[in-house]
Amino acid sequence: MTFSLLGLDRKTGAVGCVVASSSPAVAARCAHVRAGVGAAGSQNITDPRLGPRLLDILAEGRRPTEAVDAVTADNPDATYRQLTVIDLHGRTAAYSGERTLGRHATAQGRDAVAAGNLLADEGVVVVMVGSFERADDEALGDRLVAALAAGLEAGGEEDDVRSAGLLVAGRVPWPIADLRVDWSNDPVGDLAALWRIWKPQEDDYVTRALDPRSAPSFGVAGDPR
Repeated sequence: MTFSLLGLDRKTGAVGCVVASSSPAVAARCAHVRAGVGAAGSQNITDPRLGPRLLDILAEGRRPTEAVDAVTADNPDATYRQLTVIDLHGRTAAYSGERTLGRHATAQGRDAVAAGNLLADEGVVVVMVGSFERADDEALGDRLVAALAAGLEAGGEEDDVRSAGLLVAGRVPWPIADLRVDWSNDPVGDLAALWRIWKPQEDDYVTRALDPRSAPSFGVAGDPR
């Protein structure tokens, strides 16, 4: 029911996740990022607890493969899970349990890892990673959104996609982009449109948090600046 990609921007150290599904509010359950640590995806028959656990293990200095091994070892429910992880070195890991739904696949590339289940075609995840790799001179959010659109164009999942989300973490402790389309007939297109609105304002919201006295005006009624 889900296809996703995690990616790293080596120039800035930012990490991000993009995800789409036929289920509602997919990003609320499946996407996890942590500044200074990495990103993780937990999908299929989803356990949202696994994403933070994977990131906790990365924060201990362990590799993504070690994180996946630790989370799945001696866990009988691991057969239902599909997991992805990336750290700040661009190292990746992916796991699909035996009970992963339908046609499923994972793909790992340069600073990216993708996974999907109930896919229309196993090549969807390969296309997503390829899209991300080719755009390494662009902003991370642009690369992630483009990779998701490429995955949808390559077939996406078997059912109609209804929700999508984007998470990016980098220079501050909180996500600098946390965008969701929780139910739509065109969630990937709507997410791209939302990203185009957010992108030019992203730095302003960081400044408002760190240095409100020098923050730019909101440009709305009641703002005297």
